[in-house]
Amino acid sequence: MADPVLQERLKLDMGSSEPRISSVVRPFQDFFQIEASSGILLLAFTGIALFLANSPWAESYFHFWETELAIVFGDFHLSMELLHWINDGLMAIFFFLVGLEIKREILVGELSSFRKAILPIFAAIGGMLFPAIIYLLFNLRGDGQQGWGIPMATDIAFALGVLALLGSRVPTSLKVFLTALAIVDDLGAVVVIAIFYTEQLAWGWLVLGIVVFFGMLLLNRLGVRHPVPYGALGIVLWFAFLQSGVHASIAGVLAALTIPAVARMNTDQFVNWSLQALDELQACCDPSNHDPHGAATTMDQRAVLQAMETAIQHVESPLQRMEHALEMPVAYTIMPLFALANAGVPFLGHFFEDLVDPVALGIVMGLVFGKQIGITLFTWLAVRLGLAELPEGVSWRHIYGVAWLGGIGFTMALFIDGLAFEGDPLLETAKIGILTASIICGVVGYLILRTAPAVAEEAVQPEPASPQARESQPAEPA
Repeated sequence: MADPVLQERLKLDMGSSEPRISSVVRPFQDFFQIEASSGILLLAFTGIALFLANSPWAESYFHFWETELAIVFGDFHLSMELLHWINDGLMAIFFFLVGLEIKREILVGELSSFRKAILPIFAAIGGMLFPAIIYLLFNLRGDGQQGWGIPMATDIAFALGVLALLGSRVPTSLKVFLTALAIVDDLGAVVVIAIFYTEQLAWGWLVLGIVVFFGMLLLNRLGVRHPVPYGALGIVLWFAFLQSGVHASIAGVLAALTIPAVARMNTDQFVNWSLQALDELQACCDPSNHDPHGAATTMDQRAVLQAMETAIQHVESPLQRMEHALEMPVAYTIMPLFALANAGVPFLGHFFEDLVDPVALGIVMGLVFGKQIGITLFTWLAVRLGLAELPEGVSWRHIYGVAWLGGIGFTMALFIDGLAFEGDPLLETAKIGILTASIICGVVGYLILRTAPAVAEEAVQPEPASPQARESQPAEPA
């Protein structure tokens, strides 16, 4: 999220020309700029789903998601239930965004070097291994054995939302650590889905998907930067994987890996060019042709402004533009819809009976105990072995609190639950375990971090980068 101080400095003084509607819209804009708002919205839709699933309207609620929706184009016909359009279609966009985040972190973020990456990688590995092992201890010989991947996941929206509620009580470096950990966790979940939750393969469709994927990589190598070709091929890739038996979410991640991550113009070049463009813009401001109300511009002014718009696109890579464009729709539309469709579980009268089922019990124990033990222990090992150091301003109490927040499985856990137990009564049992564990971990993690002593962060002024460093750009992956 952008620095609010910088945003305030860059605000335009609109004066009396600001539309009156802004006074109505601004509170909603302020809400959506809050880091915790996506988690709050997700929680609200989860509550609505639970209410509807246990209300007199429960039958209508469940029948609604069984509504058939079809796309028909000539002889082409694709029909799925509304629930599947959300889980197999919209969630592919969610996974596309996850793939963009993974690629960015590997190229220029917290996973771009061994020293930076080793701590969150160790923490994520521990946070995936221990929950899976604990779950299998409860379900090794039972019908729920295939659900071992459910407690491995961490919900980044909820976890970061809890940290955001704590404000300045937690250091920024802790948020960075949790974000990197969750991204590695997401990568692990994608691998698990691809390998262990794949149905019988239709090799013809799979080969087509692989060919399309390499075609998208070729577009990258040829320097194609417009989103339309990638979008068109991405839809074909999604459909091929949907028909192949490999879950369509994997297509979203693969498509993201093909998106160019290098900007055509670096920031120094952009600043120098922009100064010249602003001089030209000022020079072509003929007072006799200038509209004092700013309602019209001259042909010369429009030419300069259009060139500046193109330059702005060139200084930002396609990956950054797509990531920025998708953040709001995913956080405030796709994920709440997913929660509304998947979090509804009828539990009145048999909640505790389901909660002690080996599946629900394995999920609760895996998320509540496996996450905190695995993340804390493997973080300690990385530091103890001298492979990494704790981030500046972060204490072991902070790490332990974040380990609890890692137990908020929710979105990804519900997603894997749908793959593991589709059409099985254990699907609802697993949801009870996921929701229970997520609430416990969120509350306990918040209390641990809320009572942690505030650690003063030293303001570190970044050293000015050398011209060579400023001009360098991350290389595209093969």
